[in-house]
Amino acid sequence: MPPRRRRRLRTEVLLVLGVSLGASAVYSVVSLAAKLTAGRSLNQQTATLNPSHAPDRPWLDLTYQLLGIFFALVPVLFAVHLLGRDHDRVGPLLGVDRRRPAFDAGWGAVLAAAIGLSGLAFYLVAVKIGINATVVPAALPHVWWAVPVLILSAAQNAVLEEVIVVGYLVTRLREAGWRVGAIVAASAILRGSYHLYQGFGAFLGNAVMGVVFTLFFLRTRRVLPLIVAHTLLDVVAFVGYTLFGHVLGLK
Repeated sequence: MPPRRRRRLRTEVLLVLGVSLGASAVYSVVSLAAKLTAGRSLNQQTATLNPSHAPDRPWLDLTYQLLGIFFALVPVLFAVHLLGRDHDRVGPLLGVDRRRPAFDAGWGAVLAAAIGLSGLAFYLVAVKIGINATVVPAALPHVWWAVPVLILSAAQNAVLEEVIVVGYLVTRLREAGWRVGAIVAASAILRGSYHLYQGFGAFLGNAVMGVVFTLFFLRTRRVLPLIVAHTLLDVVAFVGYTLFGHVLGLK
């Protein structure tokens, strides 16, 4: 590859990550540093996902939630736009199309079950030994739109992470001439890094998930099963906690 093309790809990747999950990783490191210097062990602190922004004003809160979901997806459109300048059909390139619905749904469910069960066990151990904060998956008020918004949030997380960290990043790094091992490591470390605000256990668990998902994409060239799996994982965590947290003694 010509040096000019390689430099352009490197700059492009840094810019895409800088307006998306790379920035989240930096903030996550700062958040972890704040927790480690708070004078309490990690497992005595919490990391709240899907917080309420205006709990006493439900319609304003809903507006904030929907705007947050929408603007979080803009970097995905940006990355797809950039890929589209070099490739005629980005959908098939990333494996986000309707060619193999049974494959996508089936493998999405399999990956969700495997990652979900092992991830839950690892999380409980990590909290127990003090290397992870207690995660609160959702803290929305008891309003009619809470569950639909949490489902949308789960889908948004899945699309953002899997398209950027797997589909886009792996594609661009391969075009830049990176070796497979370096690509897998880069994607996995990035995924773990923007979860550091939850603790070291979240970093390790998500890095392992990143290795599995990246290898799956390299083998199948399909991101859609990863989006399905990630969405299912987050829906179970967010909605399950909201509906059954009190019953299970989690609240």
